Amino acid sequence: MCGHLQNGDAEASLVLFSKMGRSAVKPNEFTLSTCLKSSGILGILENGMQIHGVCAKSNFERVLVVGNSIIDMYSKCGRISEAARMFNAMPVRNLISWNSMIAAYSHERNGEEALTLFRQMQEKGEVPDDYTYSSTLKACSCLGAIGEGAQIHASLLRQGFPYLAQSTIAGALVDLYVKCSRIDEARKVFDRIEQKNVISWTTLILGYAEEDNLPEAMELFQKLRESRHKVDGFVLSSLVGVFADLALVQQGKQMHAYTIKVPYGFDISVANSVLDMYMKCGLTDQADALFREMPARNVVSWTVMITGYGKHGIGKKAVELFSEMKVDGIEPDSVTYLAVLTACSHSGLIKEGQQYLSSLCSNQQIKPQVEHYACIVDLLGRAGRIKEAKDLIEKMPLKPNVGIWQTLLSACRKHGDVEMGKQVGEILLRLDGNNPVNYVMLSNIYADAGHWKESEQIRETVKRKGLKKEAGRSWVEIDKEIHIFYNGDGNHPLIEKIHQVLKDVEKRMKEEIGYVHNVHFALHDVEEESKVESLRFHSEKLAIGLVLVHGGVKRERVVQIFKNLRVCVDCHTFIKGLSKLLKIVFLVRDANRFHRFENGLCSCGDYW
Repeated sequence: MCGHLQNGDAEASLVLFSKMGRSAVKPNEFTLSTCLKSSGILGILENGMQIHGVCAKSNFERVLVVGNSIIDMYSKCGRISEAARMFNAMPVRNLISWNSMIAAYSHERNGEEALTLFRQMQEKGEVPDDYTYSSTLKACSCLGAIGEGAQIHASLLRQGFPYLAQSTIAGALVDLYVKCSRIDEARKVFDRIEQKNVISWTTLILGYAEEDNLPEAMELFQKLRESRHKVDGFVLSSLVGVFADLALVQQGKQMHAYTIKVPYGFDISVANSVLDMYMKCGLTDQADALFREMPARNVVSWTVMITGYGKHGIGKKAVELFSEMKVDGIEPDSVTYLAVLTACSHSGLIKEGQQYLSSLCSNQQIKPQVEHYACIVDLLGRAGRIKEAKDLIEKMPLKPNVGIWQTLLSACRKHGDVEMGKQVGEILLRLDGNNPVNYVMLSNIYADAGHWKESEQIRETVKRKGLKKEAGRSWVEIDKEIHIFYNGDGNHPLIEKIHQVLKDVEKRMKEEIGYVHNVHFALHDVEEESKVESLRFHSEKLAIGLVLVHGGVKRERVVQIFKNLRVCVDCHTFIKGLSKLLKIVFLVRDANRFHRFENGLCSCGDYW
């Protein structure tokens, strides 16, 4: 049994145990411990519970090595409460017992319990080892507990513990500092690690990328390529994921070229990441070409394509792919259904969306989630069928969450249904009273209807509570360099030229196509000129202004702009007008979808 297990064949180990049960030979504590490990590795809870039953009947449950294996088996099968029950019932515990339980809580992202056990074990006189420290640091990362993590780091230093020679502890420290946005501290630890592994390299590279320090991330990646470490599929797919999220087209293409040259580049996970990158960068043709060339495709491959076409507002293509997928013998999962339903909502395909939800509800293997119903609420809301959308929320067999009510509130704003908006807004504020987005949405509904008193009361509540929305930022890639702008940003060296070129095109738009600033949602007691000035400082306009300063419209057929939040009404109107004035296509990716502005129209149909 041990031989099979050591050779990675846990199933063969359990088959032998079954044969042993039919013989005259009785299992001992080592037999049972080995089989419990096999069950945990395979994740087969039923087998593990049966072996646990054998342990309990033969009184081996109280033997330390068996008890530890039972904890490990339950934790690997995702039954933490049963693991904890066994741990608490153990008459004697050793370091392995504590480590198994701390690791189990850390793996389940229950950092509070892991840290509590870490304190308790030291109070009991147990000395932590490298496994204890790495699991506990992982728990700190889950919680963002920089204070506790720094204390553990300090303790390691005081003890003279050789943590820099232990790649798991050092890697866990790097991960902790990265997740707590202490990138300089992470770099200090990383530079001193004696034997760096691919995981610590990847953690730091992704950390720099998340801090928008792309030059440092790319330099580190180059050093990784030059090191003796092999760049595996996880590293490649993670880095491509960064380029996808930030829509870095040139870097993404370079990474695709690199993946073709290395063995791991042919992993299906890497190919899926490249597909996602092309879709998120607005390059649907390149994504489709790669998808058709892939030697093997899994459910993720199809889902990425369906999601991408949905976000581009090409709902019919997404629906076709969904049908093609099933013909190809790939069964859609919960995420695929969400992708196709979202595609239907972005393209106004009500009939198809309702059919897919009905199909999902009758599926025995997949349970519908609130997010699936939210897509139909969005569909109905877009069509102005707001009462029908609210009825669906109230009748669905699931408890409504904040997201689905926000979807309905957006529909109320779009169609000017103040009374329904007020009802939905009150529900949202009860459910999620500290989310500034809910207050802003409700305030805008009142402002749209000219109910300024109610609108300003809500804004005052936001100020009183000290709530702040996520800062809006937009970015554009020019000559392989990323330029990031925040709302009201005045730090770019070309900011004066940017403001001037924006004023110039606004003047032309007013004269030639009758463009008027949409200042409807600004506070009514602010001077008109101030409203217009504040709108001109929106991040997406600044990014477009930089393109105009660089003469990008003369060189590019399609200008791509990316934003972390939804594009506002005025900027949407402005870009529509600009596309008509300059006879150029603007492709804007916001937090919700792609907007293709061409000849004064947008692919979203003015509803996003």
